[in-house]
Amino acid sequence: MTAATHSPLFPQVPDSADAVLEGLDPEQREVATALRGPVCVLAGAGTGKTRAITHRIAYGVRAGVLQSSSVLAVTFTNRAAGEMRGRLRQLGATGVQARTFHSAALRQLQYFWPKAIGGSMPRLVDRKIQLVADAAAACRIRLDRGELRDVTAEIEWSKVTQTVPSDYAAAAAKAGRDIPRAAAEIAQLYATYEDVKRDRAVIDFEDVLLLTVAVLQDRHDIAEQVRSQYQHFVVDEYQDVSPLQQRLLELWLGDRDNLCVVGDASQTIYSFTGATPDHLLDFRARHPGATVVKLVRDYRSTPQVVHLANGLLSQARGRAADHRLELISQRAAGPEPLYADYTDEPAEAEGAARRIRDLMAAGVPASEIAILFRTNSQSETYEQALADAGVPYQLRGAERFFDRPAVRKAGVALRGAARFGGNDSLLDDVVDLPSQVRAVLSGEGWTTEPPAGSGAVRERWESLAALVNLAQDFAAARPGATLADLVAELDERATAQHAPTVQGVTLASLHSAKGLEWDAVFLVGVAEGMMPISYAKTDEQIEEERRLLYVGVTRARERLHVSWALARSPGSRPSRRPSRFLDGLRPGSTGAAGRPGLVAPGGIERGYTGTGPTAVPRRAQRTVARCRVCGRTLTDAGEMKLMRCEDCPSDMDEGLYERLREWREVQAQRSGQPAFCVFTDKTLMAIAETVPDDEGELARIPGVGVRKLNRYGADVLAICGGQEPVEGAAGD
Repeated sequence: MTAATHSPLFPQVPDSADAVLEGLDPEQREVATALRGPVCVLAGAGTGKTRAITHRIAYGVRAGVLQSSSVLAVTFTNRAAGEMRGRLRQLGATGVQARTFHSAALRQLQYFWPKAIGGSMPRLVDRKIQLVADAAAACRIRLDRGELRDVTAEIEWSKVTQTVPSDYAAAAAKAGRDIPRAAAEIAQLYATYEDVKRDRAVIDFEDVLLLTVAVLQDRHDIAEQVRSQYQHFVVDEYQDVSPLQQRLLELWLGDRDNLCVVGDASQTIYSFTGATPDHLLDFRARHPGATVVKLVRDYRSTPQVVHLANGLLSQARGRAADHRLELISQRAAGPEPLYADYTDEPAEAEGAARRIRDLMAAGVPASEIAILFRTNSQSETYEQALADAGVPYQLRGAERFFDRPAVRKAGVALRGAARFGGNDSLLDDVVDLPSQVRAVLSGEGWTTEPPAGSGAVRERWESLAALVNLAQDFAAARPGATLADLVAELDERATAQHAPTVQGVTLASLHSAKGLEWDAVFLVGVAEGMMPISYAKTDEQIEEERRLLYVGVTRARERLHVSWALARSPGSRPSRRPSRFLDGLRPGSTGAAGRPGLVAPGGIERGYTGTGPTAVPRRAQRTVARCRVCGRTLTDAGEMKLMRCEDCPSDMDEGLYERLREWREVQAQRSGQPAFCVFTDKTLMAIAETVPDDEGELARIPGVGVRKLNRYGADVLAICGGQEPVEGAAGD
């Protein structure tokens, strides 16, 4: 089976529709071939969701079922949209629109503005914080830099949840928002901010969605024009949609149902921005006939990492936890996660730097190592520690690769060499493509050895080195390729924002690490007060912090290091304790998951049955019930009767189910008792799904005990066999 990640850098375009399906696992293939009607893909971390949905689009296009120009795939970041475009291009599905919600809406708004509103469209502002500052000045409210940022976030939350200024106070209270100022003041600032924008004829990013929604709601002719253009929709990271984005999606769809959504409620980590998993969790309720596919085969992480991830979620509570996916690792065993405590934060950072240097000395590339922390303010300590250890690093959240000045300038130089290389003395003595690129980029500052230290000079070299490495990979994949071919490839990648890897350890917050992965991950600062963060007070906020740690754990492919400091600074009192989320998971701890576990193949935890104080009494042991569709452990009594998750696809014989219900009604009337005393609905559904052939198969269905088997078994088996029950046999 082909793994979900680490595909070749320049794969050959599949030569047929069927070839697109090659290498997909059974669940991914089910996603790829479900081309009609509503489809919901519940995809755990590392299970190849992007692979599944891009192959779905490509298969539909290549098979002639979908018109490429009629497909709109939306996601939440330019990077994710760029990756999707790159993969679709490699699969031969050109012409498909893969955009962020904002990009798709902005494109439509720009096109329809003259027709819908008239005149020129207002200027779109990149950053709204200055406008918020001007609004505060107009209201004579003094805000420091931190308050400005927080008030701006409240305005953004209000707009994506479609809350107007007059309703802000009530909405914020209902949502349990931890607001930076009095609600009345924020409402006033919000209203004034809108006035300032109107006076200056500018709009912000949230306005792009709001105005597009307004146009599609008010102008049915424009809405129909958009719907005639786009017939099929795919939404990635559906657990992160806001009410405003959901409303826009509904307007795009109209009364159609050609929608495929992909998400994982356990990776909902942006609720503070207005995102909610409710749309994902309620999908089956809104679309009763939807195809639901669960992806639980984890191709990213080792069984040891997956075991820890499953353990974290096993302690979770709340609605998202009720729909958690139990991952099953598809990789060979790896090292156990390492846990470490340090006296203070600088010591923790130095310890991480030492371990990273050792990993690099053992052959792990710097680009395959990451340090993840809860807040950006933690980065400085690690930057210093890595610099002192001579370890190169890059901060996540910097400029996009192809937007960097050094990369743009290098692109100009390569393009010039491709056109006029015959007159360039630098290329006189080189013949192969990598040598040509190295020669050209040496004039831009690339050297065979990296410069000492960090900073702008090092960052420039790292960018140029990434281009050199890309040229080597390109030449290996396409022998005979010219410099002009490489320039064309770079242009396509720039359009798709598909950046090559920069060599350096990644420093990133847990939020910004979403969607990324590394061979080795260092989760640092995993202590109470930081994870969960001190201002997480409610149960919902605590659970979101747990999911955030889960996202961090599932970024690791092979090696995972978890650490915390007992004090903030050297000499301080060691008053900190490890995060409660690690209770029962790290060695020597106890808690909700405190009993040790044995990891079976696939990373599924089995109960400990040894001896000693932690052993499970033999009489308390039970056979673990697992879903016969996805393999998840079942705990709900109703699901255990069905022998599958409530939202897993059902193969029930509807006709048989109705015949069983009619028979049950007769039996209930004869015995003078409620129908559920004969068999519950769930038991009848399980029978209609299993269609037992004999008493042994019937007896294995939960809810069919010895007494009911003796009393009703003959009737039920007769009905399952398409025969009439023996008159008077039951109830005697």
